[in-house]
Amino acid sequence: MTLQCKPMLAAALAVALAAGTAAPQAHAAAVDARATLALAKASGCLACHAIDKPRVGPSYAAIARRFRGRADALQVLQRAILEGHSGTWGIVPMPAYGGSQDILSAAQARDLARWVLSLGG
Repeated sequence: MTLQCKPMLAAALAVALAAGTAAPQAHAAAVDARATLALAKASGCLACHAIDKPRVGPSYAAIARRFRGRADALQVLQRAILEGHSGTWGIVPMPAYGGSQDILSAAQARDLARWVLSLGG
């Protein structure tokens, strides 16, 4: 890990931990922010996403805000993580992380989706 990545990860962890202290949304069942951030890092998610600013893809906070109040938010995001998605946030597609790619299990994708949804403030 480069020295430039460490401050970004520390900031992401601080935001994630702070989000965990706020009133959780209904779909955001107990998520271990520290473990889920580590999973996002290990799976390559942070190459395209950041907590609070757009990169190649939208920020996690923007995703959470867009899905706020949707009963199907957890399922939609889990499916997008596992199967990939394109068109909602622009022309750059999000690759699949499940199925034949076998990067994430369904349970891991669900945990990541819960964590993302908890960051919407």
